[in-house]
Amino acid sequence: MRKLRFHPCGNFKETYEEELAIFETDFGRLWMLIGIVLLFGVIPFVSSPYILYVLNIIGIYSIAAVGLNILTGYTGQISLGHGAFFGVGAYTAAILASKAHSPFLLSLLAAGVMTAAVGFIFGLPSSRLKHLYLLIATLAGQFIMEYVFVNWESMTGGAEGIVVMGASLFGLDLGNDRTFYFVIFAFLVLMIWIAVNLKRTRYGRAFIAIRDNDRAAEGMGIPIFRYKLLSFAISSFYAGLAGALFAYFTMSITPEPFNLWLSIEFIAMIIIGGLGSIPGSIFGTAFIVILNELLSHVTEYLMNVGASEGMAITIAPLREFVFGLAIVLFIIYEPKGIAEVWRVVRSSFRLWPFSY
Repeated sequence: MRKLRFHPCGNFKETYEEELAIFETDFGRLWMLIGIVLLFGVIPFVSSPYILYVLNIIGIYSIAAVGLNILTGYTGQISLGHGAFFGVGAYTAAILASKAHSPFLLSLLAAGVMTAAVGFIFGLPSSRLKHLYLLIATLAGQFIMEYVFVNWESMTGGAEGIVVMGASLFGLDLGNDRTFYFVIFAFLVLMIWIAVNLKRTRYGRAFIAIRDNDRAAEGMGIPIFRYKLLSFAISSFYAGLAGALFAYFTMSITPEPFNLWLSIEFIAMIIIGGLGSIPGSIFGTAFIVILNELLSHVTEYLMNVGASEGMAITIAPLREFVFGLAIVLFIIYEPKGIAEVWRVVRSSFRLWPFSY
């Protein structure tokens, strides 16, 4: 009979299977089940419409952030074009839904594949470029895609954008935030599961080897260019899938959201959450989205308070200032992100009540 395992006081791993296990103990599996029950059985039914909206945005952005962490956190390839890839997925799904009347799931898959192809193309410079030069190349890709979104009017609708009809899945109408919540977080759980298992494969180990030292990885026989392109494609697929969900969720898209600022926000999410950490991607996304909402409310309030009415021009940049300050403070005081804070807190509970 199998014995239940809780937190051991030490490292007693004897096989590679134990080393690569997702959950070290049954205690972790128990909390995963509790989390899934809360996520799907409690939270959507007790949340207000506004909270549901914020949670849905967190879920969508988290999928894209996990993809960017695979590229930047695990493979070490810096990208400032993730917002554009997010937009490619959104426009692909919107075009298929509005012009071809494609089914919901098919549109999501096509958006992911199309974005992966675009990411593959923009990943080609990674064979010759790295660090700052690769960053500039992906920045150029961001501006190219923004130009396409605005000027290819026959497909994207230009500045007017595209109206996306409400989606349905197996006869269930997804036209409200609560029903769409289940779809978003089901995909989020699926994509997290894929990302966690990808890390345990030879592809994930190759990504980490390239990040740590690409010359040493190449010396060990890893075809670094092929794996860099694969990392770009996987990351872009995540962004495209998230963008497609965003298009169906908002029911209309225009070029404005998919700008450079969105790419910077994605970078901030994985830096604040923790580079190379899947849970960190979720923590960072939640932090940035909630911070944006709080700053929007505070700015709106201050601009309408009597003494502050004449200071609208001064108060308007408050959101960008606090946003940038948060990134700087995390880089200085907690460079490993919120995921490291969570690891320390979790480790202290393992030894309770003997910790001090």
